Amino acid sequence: MKLKKGDHVVVVSGKDKGKTGTIERVIRTDGKVVVEGIALAKHHTKGRQGQSGQIIEKPRAIDASNVMFVEPESKKPTRIGRELRDGKRVRVTAKGKKVLS
Repeated sequence: MKLKKGDHVVVVSGKDKGKTGTIERVIRTDGKVVVEGIALAKHHTKGRQGQSGQIIEKPRAIDASNVMFVEPESKKPTRIGRELRDGKRVRVTAKGKKVLS
Protein backbone atom coordinates (compact mmCIF):
# COMPACT_ATOMS: atom_id res chain seq x y z
CA MET A 1 0.00 0.00 0.00
CA LYS A 2 1.38 3.39 -0.98
CA LEU A 3 -0.59 5.51 1.50
CA LYS A 4 0.84 6.43 4.90
CA LYS A 5 -0.42 7.83 8.17
CA GLY A 6 -0.63 11.61 7.93
CA ASP A 7 -1.26 11.75 4.15
CA HIS A 8 -3.96 14.19 3.03
CA VAL A 9 -6.54 12.32 0.91
CA VAL A 10 -9.86 12.87 -0.85
CA VAL A 11 -12.66 10.28 -0.97
CA VAL A 12 -13.43 9.33 -4.59
CA SER A 13 -16.39 6.98 -4.05
CA GLY A 14 -19.01 6.15 -1.45
CA LYS A 15 -21.36 8.21 0.69
CA ASP A 16 -18.60 10.68 1.62
CA LYS A 17 -17.43 11.29 -1.95
CA GLY A 18 -15.61 14.60 -2.33
CA LYS A 19 -14.70 15.02 1.34
CA THR A 20 -11.08 15.40 2.36
CA GLY A 21 -9.17 14.44 5.49
CA THR A 22 -5.95 13.13 6.94
CA ILE A 23 -5.21 9.44 7.39
CA GLU A 24 -5.22 8.49 11.07
CA ARG A 25 -4.44 4.79 10.68
CA VAL A 26 -3.51 2.33 7.93
CA ILE A 27 -4.66 -1.30 8.16
CA ARG A 28 -2.34 -3.06 5.71
CA THR A 29 -3.72 -6.60 6.20
CA ASP A 30 -7.22 -5.54 5.11
CA GLY A 31 -6.17 -2.80 2.66
CA LYS A 32 -8.12 -0.16 4.56
CA VAL A 33 -7.50 3.29 5.97
CA VAL A 34 -9.14 5.35 8.72
CA VAL A 35 -9.58 8.99 7.72
CA GLU A 36 -10.50 11.63 10.31
CA GLY A 37 -14.07 12.89 9.93
CA ILE A 38 -14.94 10.42 7.15
CA ALA A 39 -17.37 7.45 7.38
CA LEU A 40 -18.50 8.27 10.90
CA ALA A 41 -20.38 5.55 12.77
CA LYS A 42 -22.54 6.29 15.79
CA HIS A 43 -21.94 4.13 18.86
CA HIS A 44 -24.55 4.26 21.63
CA THR A 45 -23.12 3.74 25.11
CA LYS A 46 -25.19 2.77 28.11
CA GLY A 47 -25.08 4.94 31.21
CA ARG A 48 -23.04 3.64 34.14
CA GLN A 49 -23.24 4.57 37.83
CA GLY A 50 -23.75 8.32 38.02
CA GLN A 51 -23.17 8.88 34.31
CA SER A 52 -25.70 9.30 31.55
CA GLY A 53 -25.64 7.40 28.29
CA GLN A 54 -24.26 9.09 25.19
CA ILE A 55 -23.79 8.74 21.48
CA ILE A 56 -20.17 8.70 20.30
CA GLU A 57 -19.17 9.19 16.66
CA LYS A 58 -16.11 7.24 15.54
CA PRO A 59 -14.53 7.10 12.06
CA ARG A 60 -14.78 3.68 10.41
CA ALA A 61 -12.17 2.07 8.18
CA ILE A 62 -12.79 2.49 4.45
CA ASP A 63 -11.11 0.69 1.59
CA ALA A 64 -7.88 2.28 0.40
CA SER A 65 -9.08 2.10 -3.21
CA ASN A 66 -11.80 4.64 -2.35
CA VAL A 67 -9.34 7.40 -1.45
CA MET A 68 -6.77 9.32 -3.48
CA PHE A 69 -3.69 11.21 -2.35
CA VAL A 70 -3.94 15.02 -2.64
CA GLU A 71 -0.81 16.71 -3.98
CA PRO A 72 0.29 19.46 -1.54
CA GLU A 73 1.14 22.17 -4.12
CA SER A 74 -1.68 21.81 -6.65
CA LYS A 75 -4.33 20.54 -4.15
CA LYS A 76 -5.46 18.01 -6.79
CA PRO A 77 -5.82 14.24 -6.39
CA THR A 78 -3.06 12.14 -7.92
CA ARG A 79 -1.77 8.60 -7.91
CA ILE A 80 1.38 7.62 -6.08
CA GLY A 81 4.19 5.56 -7.58
CA ARG A 82 7.58 4.33 -6.45
CA GLU A 83 10.98 4.93 -7.97
CA LEU A 84 14.59 4.22 -7.16
CA ARG A 85 16.51 7.42 -6.53
CA ASP A 86 20.05 7.39 -5.17
CA GLY A 87 19.69 3.71 -4.31
CA LYS A 88 16.56 4.26 -2.19
CA ARG A 89 12.96 3.53 -3.03
CA VAL A 90 10.91 6.73 -2.67
CA ARG A 91 7.26 7.67 -3.22
CA VAL A 92 6.61 10.00 -6.14
CA THR A 93 3.46 11.64 -7.52
CA ALA A 94 2.28 10.32 -10.87
CA LYS A 95 1.51 13.75 -12.33
CA GLY A 96 4.57 15.80 -11.41
CA LYS A 97 7.08 13.09 -10.42
CA LYS A 98 7.68 15.02 -7.19
CA VAL A 99 9.26 13.12 -4.31
CA LEU A 100 7.07 12.70 -1.22
CA SER A 101 8.35 12.35 2.32
